[in-house]
Amino acid sequence: MKLTCSSVDLQTHLSLSCRAVPSRPSHPILGNILLSACSDTQQIHLTAFNLSLGIKTRFLAHIETGGQVTIPAKLFQDIVSHLPEGDITVSVQPEPQETEDADPSWMITLTHASGRYQFKGTNPEDFPQLPAINGGHSLQIPTSSLSEGVQSSLVATSTDEAKQVLCGVHLTVQPDFLEFAATDGHRLAVAQTATQVTETETTDEAQAEPTQLTIPTKTLTELDRILSTSKPENPIALYYCQGQVIFDAQSAYLTSRTLEGQYPEYRALIPKKFKNHITVEKRQLLKALERIAILADPKNKVIRLTLDKKNQHVLLTTATENGTGQEVIPAQISGKDLEIAFNSQYLIEGLKVTKTSDIRLQINETHSPAILTPLGGQNLTYLLMPVQITG
Repeated sequence: MKLTCSSVDLQTHLSLSCRAVPSRPSHPILGNILLSACSDTQQIHLTAFNLSLGIKTRFLAHIETGGQVTIPAKLFQDIVSHLPEGDITVSVQPEPQETEDADPSWMITLTHASGRYQFKGTNPEDFPQLPAINGGHSLQIPTSSLSEGVQSSLVATSTDEAKQVLCGVHLTVQPDFLEFAATDGHRLAVAQTATQVTETETTDEAQAEPTQLTIPTKTLTELDRILSTSKPENPIALYYCQGQVIFDAQSAYLTSRTLEGQYPEYRALIPKKFKNHITVEKRQLLKALERIAILADPKNKVIRLTLDKKNQHVLLTTATENGTGQEVIPAQISGKDLEIAFNSQYLIEGLKVTKTSDIRLQINETHSPAILTPLGGQNLTYLLMPVQITG
């Protein structure tokens, strides 16, 4: 095998695919990258797979002779990441076998303008194939819609493996919108993105119900990286069947298991009416929260919000052994004076995923869920459970 490609292209695609290489592989081959070069398409494919998540990236190169080889992922990435910009040549030659029973190996030579490196590769036939979906369903989803929903909801996923179904985002696909929901039991993010979804049935039976999938946080984090390299107007192909999902972009292909179990009926958690409405400039509130959170208790991170209807402002306060702090933020308040407390980290993270200049906070009582929503084009509902105030 022999090929020439841009060092920048190789660095970019290697950094994406290596995200699926396990830090502690259950089998040595999983610590490798599968490099495939096709002379017909003049493309390089880089594949990594940890048996749950697989990523394959592809890019154009000059392929003199096609072939495949598996390369130790960390070694390969460390070398490539330090190469200067410019063309590099990769050639692969089989090594002589000392005995008939010896495992085949390859010598890989990487050459650039001022240097040359050689290291060993292993048998590509030992690398596991990425799962394929036969007899499932397929969708075409705009990149911009998928990216917005993923970024808005990921923040609320759980990290508690005992509640595995919450360690991901629940995706509902309707003909004219996508809905992304995530909760960790303390907060809930529900984002809708308006779009035209094209569905192609690959089974004989028509699908009566909306598509619903719960996709792991890790999978969507890596998908978001891939989407950031794609053009917003380009569609992403989504293939799915029981227990498996595939996202296929022009430059990358991601496959993952889905999470099993019934996702909570999250819509029932969202109050339909509110007694208090607060409108505030997002950046001003966010910066004040980030300052005052420095003094908050490291364990519960509690910040108190006091609504002052008469003076039309919100008072932020915290008091710990380390000291006290307060901030006054102008706001438009309708309802009554009220004091409520939140985990400052959850409130800050909710503000950061809103993309509008103003936000609205809706509250009923001190111990009732509050809703944070952006004012503008973004369709996001961010529910926060308050912290019980003592003293």
